[in-house]
Amino acid sequence: MICLGIESTAHTFGIAILDGKRVLSNVYDTYRTEKGGIIPTEAAKHHIKVKDELILRALNEAKITLNDIGLIAYSKSPGLAPCLKQGMLVAKDLHEKLNVPVIGVNHCIAHLEIGRMLTEAKDPVLLYASGANTQVIAYAAGKYRVFGETLDIGVGNFIDTFARGAGLGFPGGPKIAELAKKSDHLIELPYSVKGMDVAFSGLLTNLQQKLKNHTLEELSYSLQETAFAMLIEVSERALAHLGKKELLLGGGVACNERLQEMARKMCKERGAKLFCPEKQFLVDNAAMIAWTGILMHESGNRTTEIDFDASERTDDVNVNWRK
Repeated sequence: MICLGIESTAHTFGIAILDGKRVLSNVYDTYRTEKGGIIPTEAAKHHIKVKDELILRALNEAKITLNDIGLIAYSKSPGLAPCLKQGMLVAKDLHEKLNVPVIGVNHCIAHLEIGRMLTEAKDPVLLYASGANTQVIAYAAGKYRVFGETLDIGVGNFIDTFARGAGLGFPGGPKIAELAKKSDHLIELPYSVKGMDVAFSGLLTNLQQKLKNHTLEELSYSLQETAFAMLIEVSERALAHLGKKELLLGGGVACNERLQEMARKMCKERGAKLFCPEKQFLVDNAAMIAWTGILMHESGNRTTEIDFDASERTDDVNVNWRK
């Protein structure tokens, strides 16, 4: 079955076409600013502007026509409501044109499923590190359970907020990563791990207070070393608690080379395997939506009402496609 996937949870609008496990195309365009952060209504306008061009690009790269599509999958949850709405409207429009099934997909779960498809991971713990989401997820008793998460803001939003305050624009993560490579001076910062959970707001405030007295290179290096150590600690604790031997990375922050290096070292020390898809499947993308839609549809899931839910949690979804 050929599935067209639509991603629109936040700053990225994406279209992908999959024929089973074969990724025929995976294209996306990201809303960016020179200064300031993401404005949901402006991001939604961006999605409206690029949607038709991206659909055409995806079809051309896949060398198919719309009439070859047998299933439409869209990111139903969670995310920014104005952005989710645009993806939902595209799904509705295509459904009316093509008269094919539509299935709504949980964005967080899709990160895990595309990782399982693309790697040899069988039953991993997922460290899901993105803008709005920071969770440690694993399959247990019919659902993807959240074994640890942020208590305040997502790690990506934390990094972007600091970068915005430093005048680096949006998204700030790649710029912080480059600045961090230019220093090895570790500044002491608040380290906030509470059981299996993490918190970044205190770390953010402390960094903002230090902007006047330290270089951006020093602060970027210290930010990464501290925040990523927190993420690796709770990931390792989840591996130990669940007795699992695989760690999978997902989300845009997982593109960071330093986070990957720290995860690789931790896994090696405890005899676990690290799996990390290539960048286009780590960031928000429609291929993961299409693939999860295929899994859900083949397991009998059906979406009778095409809608969106900005606040649906990972563990709200019954995962009947896994045994």
